[in-house]
Amino acid sequence: MILDAAHEAGIDINVPCGGQGRCGRCAVIVERGDVRKRSTLRLSARDLEQGYALACQTVIEGDCVVTIPPQEEITRHLTTEKTAAKIALPFAYDAHTDQSVRKYLLEIEPPSLDDNTDDWARVQRTLRACGVENVTTSLAVMRTLARVLRAADWRVTAVVEHANEHAQLLDLVAGDTIHELYGAAVDIGTTTVTVYLVDLLTGDVVETAADYNAQIKRGEDVISRIVFASKNGHGGLDELNQLVVGTINRLVETCARRRHISTDAIYKMTVVGNSTMMHILLKLPPDYIRLAPYTTTANFPPRVLANELGLKVNAHAVVQCLPGISSFVGADITAGVLSSGTFDTDKLTLFLDIGTNGEMVLGNRDWLISCACSAGPAFEGAGVEFGMRATTGAIEEVWLNSKTHEPTLRVIGNAKPRGLCGSGLISLLAEMFITGVTDKAGHIVVEGREGAEGAEGKEGAEGNSPSPVTEPALSKAKGHPSRTRMGEHGPEYVVVWANESAEDRDIVITQVDIDNLLRAKAAIYAGYQMLAHSVGVNLADVEQILIGGSFGQYINVEKAVEIGLLPDVPWERFHFLGNTAARGAYMALLKESARVQVQDIARKLTYLELAADNAFTDQFLAAMFLPHTDLTQFPSVERMLVAPEQVER
Repeated sequence: MILDAAHEAGIDINVPCGGQGRCGRCAVIVERGDVRKRSTLRLSARDLEQGYALACQTVIEGDCVVTIPPQEEITRHLTTEKTAAKIALPFAYDAHTDQSVRKYLLEIEPPSLDDNTDDWARVQRTLRACGVENVTTSLAVMRTLARVLRAADWRVTAVVEHANEHAQLLDLVAGDTIHELYGAAVDIGTTTVTVYLVDLLTGDVVETAADYNAQIKRGEDVISRIVFASKNGHGGLDELNQLVVGTINRLVETCARRRHISTDAIYKMTVVGNSTMMHILLKLPPDYIRLAPYTTTANFPPRVLANELGLKVNAHAVVQCLPGISSFVGADITAGVLSSGTFDTDKLTLFLDIGTNGEMVLGNRDWLISCACSAGPAFEGAGVEFGMRATTGAIEEVWLNSKTHEPTLRVIGNAKPRGLCGSGLISLLAEMFITGVTDKAGHIVVEGREGAEGAEGKEGAEGNSPSPVTEPALSKAKGHPSRTRMGEHGPEYVVVWANESAEDRDIVITQVDIDNLLRAKAAIYAGYQMLAHSVGVNLADVEQILIGGSFGQYINVEKAVEIGLLPDVPWERFHFLGNTAARGAYMALLKESARVQVQDIARKLTYLELAADNAFTDQFLAAMFLPHTDLTQFPSVERMLVAPEQVER
């Protein structure tokens, strides 16, 4: 493959679908030579004429010359790049009793001819005087013991981890460093990695940093990364591991630099993430996560030390990976259940974490049931022709005039539009439905055509010739080009004309894009319907809906209900909590009791495997309409459709 040849030559080509040939974003230009194209999916007739080929799907069969276009650069502008937003302590905290990692200043009596007790026994004896019993240590610490004690003139700081009835000496440092002790809470998201730098003496988050998970260029969703991990005799797993470890290290170093401390001062780390991300971090093969019967290597990973993972904190730092539940409900969800309080409330609660995967938990303090559905990356901008992440130039909100269908846009950074991020896609789809640009099946209504069913050359069948782009029809009312038209892959709606975009071409949403969005929202809605049905409750009876994850912060509830993504319940029941996974990791970092609570949550949660239930397919198909085949489940949307003249747009 061209992709493999480029990789061996040290040339990086992004493959967001993991090399499955689905995304079309590894397109290169074959200038000349012998190649064989296994797939041309997502390449237009014009692309093929210009020599484009998918690097992951094109076999080199002889000498050839290939031009690699500039690769997409992932950029992000975060408020955390300069200052840390104040994150409130989630509970009262006492470092002397709550924290498992503590420091002790030791004044050790040096050996003499009268007392030639060995060095390790002297350290143990002095720690016992501080109340630390049954202390052990590692061979790595033991090897440095003699030199550190003598170089420090027998005045040292001991870093000790307390676990149950035992204590582990993690490090012995010359001099008095007792007033400096840090930890890190890490959330490895499929899209974004977030790090909190925490002062373990006060419990405060002193710095935060976030960046895109560098694994994105090898797959935008977990299935793509699992596929990539199995490539080249698991060489793909090594590469993905290095990418995520590199991302964490960069963020940790950024936080340490801002705080003016050494990363060696960080002695503890708690990590959360979905099961695939945790497997890749620990270099556990994730292959069986996606294969029936969908098993993980371990839901409760062992405690490890930082140097075993290549993490650039103190080499002896304790790394605690919080437990998950199943292949598709991981530690990010158990941490979210902890931090959201779902496990400790009398209210019937639905906890949602909407992202590449849709994970959800239903229950209260007495019982909890969970499931996961593969929503795909559509709501994060992937798999959509002009989809993008929420960066400068992304359209995040859309309003359509009900008569002319002309859009009004809100764009991140007030820049020229470049594409649509997740919230913009939800907003646009809702507006297109309510104003009649699409029908209930999501088909774009094109004047003089039968919508998506009459489209020729619709993407998906290899070798089909795409239909030519038709000249835009003129709107009878205004005399300007119609926003709906036939494109190369079927009907499409023009969101931004080329002369108004940063791309110098029309920004559109296609029928294929809408189909992807419908599948994503149908999977999520069917998921929590299945949870409710499995325990005999009605979604209308849910007293609160807690939405975690960064994506949830930007969802417009009204628009999400209009497309059938969220249930139609009073708005005051929705609560957006932000990054519940990172907050749960932070809580477990501070209190050993919170870490134990996460373990109890993982053991308590019942997992519902949707793949084993045909009823999920029925629910999914019913939700493949806007907002649903059963409008009685969406009374507010039904009223809007019955009396559209009362809705101002």
